[in-house]
Amino acid sequence: MAPARDLEVGKAAIQAGADAVYIGAPEFGARQAAGNSLEDIAALVEYAHRFGVQVLVTLNTLLHEHEYPRACALAHELYNIGVDALIIQDLKLLDYDLPLIRMHASTQCDNRTAEHVIRLQELGFRRVVLARELSLDQITEIHQTTLRHTTLHHSTPCIELEAFVHGALCVSYSGRCYLSEVLMDRSANRGCCAQPCRQRYDLLDKDGNEILDNNGKPIHQRYLLSLQDMDRSLHLAEMIEAGVTTFKIEGRLKDRDYVTNIVAYYRQLLDQLIDSNSALQHASTQSVYQYDFTPNPAKTFHRGQTDYFWHGRTPNMANWETPKSTGEHIGKVVEVRGKAIRVQLLPRIVLHNGDGLCYADKGFAINKIEGDWIYTNQLVDIQRNTILYRNSDTAFVHTLKAERRMPIDIRFEAIEAGYRLVIGDKSAIFEAEHQVASNPERALQTIHQQLSKLGDTDFIANSITIMANGKKCNHEFPYFIPISQLNQWRRETINDK
Repeated sequence: MAPARDLEVGKAAIQAGADAVYIGAPEFGARQAAGNSLEDIAALVEYAHRFGVQVLVTLNTLLHEHEYPRACALAHELYNIGVDALIIQDLKLLDYDLPLIRMHASTQCDNRTAEHVIRLQELGFRRVVLARELSLDQITEIHQTTLRHTTLHHSTPCIELEAFVHGALCVSYSGRCYLSEVLMDRSANRGCCAQPCRQRYDLLDKDGNEILDNNGKPIHQRYLLSLQDMDRSLHLAEMIEAGVTTFKIEGRLKDRDYVTNIVAYYRQLLDQLIDSNSALQHASTQSVYQYDFTPNPAKTFHRGQTDYFWHGRTPNMANWETPKSTGEHIGKVVEVRGKAIRVQLLPRIVLHNGDGLCYADKGFAINKIEGDWIYTNQLVDIQRNTILYRNSDTAFVHTLKAERRMPIDIRFEAIEAGYRLVIGDKSAIFEAEHQVASNPERALQTIHQQLSKLGDTDFIANSITIMANGKKCNHEFPYFIPISQLNQWRRETINDK
């Protein structure tokens, strides 16, 4: 399940392999800067449903009293344009006359215990988005407990569990952070978090004295609350076994490049699991994907990674040096001469003009490369042995293109009245004279080639069967058909509504 900042990003997520996308409503979404018009949401629904992809809409802020009627009316408008589910936080909204649409409980509902999840199930929720900070054991317990509850009370259906798998983390409990509201009068539960956890802080003891780090330096003006990004890509099989049905990628403010890269990365990992386990199946229409790149989370926005309590508390969950994207580790500084920096690169790392490099909380762009020397347009205050990261790979970004096609079977046969063409579930008969082919072998090749050209459609040919005189043609076709005629028949059949 992929984030969609807007219609364009939503379509990119679908092309990269998302089974579902979630997008912000015009109002009341928990990202004030990521609202979308009903027209754009309707367009995304139409596009997504062609691939069997679901569209979920976030309506997940806490509401003021005067806002409930408008939120309820908005829910009806979203239902009428075909949205598959609403993600909500404010439970009082359930007291209003909502449409018969699936309701998912946002992670902002603080879904951390089985008892709470069961309560949401009894209120009519079909899915809960679990708190990010839950471990494998905790999710397993929630799943097993809700299954027992469903069996004992004959509840139908069992509530689904959705869990975050990748993206930015909040340092506070999900749905229970009030730091932004207290410090800056901007409530995270109203969709306008000021992200104070990404700011610098001092660490003091109860007497106001600075605490020293392991190197004996005062912990002064560091990003003490800035967590690295979640990455549970190594734990997908465990998540499935624990009862997770939906893997959620965070990022409704992220751009098209990020979403394309990360969705493709998880699509490939999940397809490997599905292919190796007959008990698993695709959640959307099975498709064929073509990527012009090799997905790599470190190549787009990347703060480093943590599995975040998956097997309990682990070190290095936070990065005290920077809250920004660090990207991929590329090597270290060997020598500095003004605007020239000699670097020792890791194996297989290739730099390009325009790449962005960073260290700690600083960064610079590459202007020129000569051997192992890189040149910048400015003096860079950097020391020998400084570890370098690349947070902008220009060559990689230029390759970020994904295409999704649904495999269909094509059947073409000569019949008494002319020809019949079947493409997927669409069929058409074309009246035409049978002209004897002077080169039957070439005639067969031409039909196969032209019918496989599905162009900008959503489809790719899975199989092409060509028949004549009641028999399958494996080597030759007895009749000649002009290429222009074949192309016209193909277009008319596939575009037939």
